[in-house]
Amino acid sequence: MASTRGGGVAVALRSAVDEGIRMITEPPRYDPRVDGWPLMDGPWTTIGAVAAYLYVVLVLGPRLMANQKPFSLRQLLIGYNAAQVLFSLFMFWEHLMSGWLFDYSFRCQPVDYSLRPQAVRMVTLCWWYYISKLTEFADTIFFVLRKKDSQITPLHLYHHCLTPLETWICVKYIGGGHGTFSNLINNLVHIIMYSYYLLAAMGPEYSKYLWWKKYLTSIQMMQFALVFIHSAQVFFISCSYPRIVAAFLLLHSSIFFGLFMDFYCTAYSVSWQDIKARWRIKLQINVIKKEDHQK
Repeated sequence: MASTRGGGVAVALRSAVDEGIRMITEPPRYDPRVDGWPLMDGPWTTIGAVAAYLYVVLVLGPRLMANQKPFSLRQLLIGYNAAQVLFSLFMFWEHLMSGWLFDYSFRCQPVDYSLRPQAVRMVTLCWWYYISKLTEFADTIFFVLRKKDSQITPLHLYHHCLTPLETWICVKYIGGGHGTFSNLINNLVHIIMYSYYLLAAMGPEYSKYLWWKKYLTSIQMMQFALVFIHSAQVFFISCSYPRIVAAFLLLHSSIFFGLFMDFYCTAYSVSWQDIKARWRIKLQINVIKKEDHQK
């Protein structure tokens, strides 16, 4: 049984590699539904935006702020974070209405390239999701203006550089289907995350409502674990969703889970030994509760 399962995994991985090679030798045709859409003609505008973002937050911004006092930006931050909460709520609702609430399968969901209203609604939503990743460049710009240099970590930069590029590819070639589960979960996490930032921006009198800061990172790690499990299904069943995309989501979620775990351990002075010890205690408590219940 184990060897059969192992053989199945090997076949699935080989299939993903073959798809990757085929995408290089025979590039996939772009989705004709996005013809003429803003920023969808080619990747260079998005690549240029990412390059400009890095120049501003790593070179130009720090240079201009070198002899300046940090800006408060309180009202601007309140407005920005409130807008991001509303934008994320809109996209979360649209993900549900475009398929995930009633029609999409959590096991396997191919991309619908038709002109059905629901399919067009989903690819349009994917475009808005891509736009949202460009707007999030402002997160880092605000850090620069407020001289919060410690917040501009490699994890932060990696995230803000990668997501516009991968979401552009999503809209151009695979606007819908199985992979949009990642977007759905991300929108939910962003509703929570920007709500926290909104409260934090409203001033120290609201600090008593921010006791759950530590759990933000845990929620983000849970997001990547869910995406990993959901994407892995494609390798064990017959599914017409591209396995190379599922493989990328596995790699993507694994990298981000590791980076966020490292951040969590560093920020809250928690070691791997502490985490293992906590899980052992929880398991022991569950065993004791189960034994008491059986008596």
